[in-house]
Amino acid sequence: MNDNFERDFSEQEIIRREKYQKLVREGRDPFEITVFDRTHVINQLIENYSNFSKEELANNKDQISTAGRIRLFREAGKKAIFANIQDQNSIIQIYVREDEVGEEEFKYFQNLDLGDIIGVKGTMMKTDHGELTIRVKKALLLSKALKPLPDKHLGIADIEEKYRRRYVDLIVNPETKKTFINRSKIIRTIQNFLDQKGYMEVETPILHSLSGGAAAKPFATHYNALDSQFYLRIATELHLKRCIVGGFEGVYEIGRIFRNEGLSTRHNPEFTSIELYVAYKDMYFLMDLCEEVIRTCAIAVNGKTTLSYGGYDLDLGKPFKRWHMVDAIKEVTGVDFWKEITYEEAKNIAQKHNVKVENHHFSVGHIINLFYEEFVEEKIIEPTFVYGHPREISPLAKANPKDPRFTERYELFIVNREYANCFSELNNPIDQFERFLDQIKEARQGNDEANDMDIDFVEALEYGMPPTAGIGIGIDRLVMLLTGSESIKDVLLFPQMKPRG
Repeated sequence: MNDNFERDFSEQEIIRREKYQKLVREGRDPFEITVFDRTHVINQLIENYSNFSKEELANNKDQISTAGRIRLFREAGKKAIFANIQDQNSIIQIYVREDEVGEEEFKYFQNLDLGDIIGVKGTMMKTDHGELTIRVKKALLLSKALKPLPDKHLGIADIEEKYRRRYVDLIVNPETKKTFINRSKIIRTIQNFLDQKGYMEVETPILHSLSGGAAAKPFATHYNALDSQFYLRIATELHLKRCIVGGFEGVYEIGRIFRNEGLSTRHNPEFTSIELYVAYKDMYFLMDLCEEVIRTCAIAVNGKTTLSYGGYDLDLGKPFKRWHMVDAIKEVTGVDFWKEITYEEAKNIAQKHNVKVENHHFSVGHIINLFYEEFVEEKIIEPTFVYGHPREISPLAKANPKDPRFTERYELFIVNREYANCFSELNNPIDQFERFLDQIKEARQGNDEANDMDIDFVEALEYGMPPTAGIGIGIDRLVMLLTGSESIKDVLLFPQMKPRG
């Protein structure tokens, strides 16, 4: 561990620290201030006073107070200064005159820096150009910015710094702030939508004694009090289905999921998903609900269902395409996996199409999935439900009663990316037990994403779970889609980053 915390300050930082020490000596330490009462936030001032004329505001004696960060200084002669201050949602101009605040207070204001947070009291006015402005009677420094903000025109030049110092990005880039306001709006919209349907939001454990609920490599940790290895959850599925066993008929959870995988523009090891489980329904019911949720979120954020993403124009208001995985492979490659074939035959077909089959635990179903990932995914642009996944890659989905090689499962793809994963849930405890055994065999053959045997979940199913449909939707990717963000880092406030070199 490096205990050397010596720091080098730039010339500007040194000057700001000297200004702060001067304030301390004068008894004006801003960091000792604990509260500043605002009569209005800036949005309210703009809403309340924008329609007044210059003359009407000149006769208006309303005393107001607000606060914000200084973003701009502009001197108006030697005895007056214009500045802009910014709070969470808006920016407003302020006007400070020496003959109104006094010589000492005017010098105090002149000595402030861009980035400082101030409280102001005064009245509202309009300039000769008609700009709504606060005529300051009193200004108070509430927090000294000891570091300068980036140039307001250049912003943060280093994209890595944008993510590492998100707090600075939020200050200087209104589009970044808007993205995260919309992220919150999307989550609230989903919650309100599901609540109105009568479904209940619940919370389930983040630490699991077993790894299960999805095909993913978990993060492992040691639980000291139990002297046992635990895992950060890779899904909320198995606990939510226990709730259905317990008698709840519609439950959902929005929460963090952890998968020990790579970093990319599409993947972060810590991400947010929503999972919903509804009793007495199947995956087709959740196809309709999924469409409705996404359309509702699009309208909440953008006021419409049309958008552009990844260079494509999309209309989320149209019915989403429904495409069986085997039909999709046949349409794109000409290979027909509807015919029953042996593993060796499937492997030979894969070799002819340069599809690598390297893992010992693979079966025909795995090869079908390889073909889909290799040839089909990249061609999906319009919102498409791809359904009928092979049984081998869907250990928690109900088998199709007409062709048990495939399951009642779908994934939603838009512009080459997966947004949702849905099952008609497997509720046969005998079948579930056998599939967990198959997963154990795969793990022994090298599949580090295979599920553990969860006997408690099997026993829960033995008490009886009604026919149930379940869906997981990636919140981060949905936010990316609806805000036009190309990287998952753009929609995570504090994404995981590689250590600085």
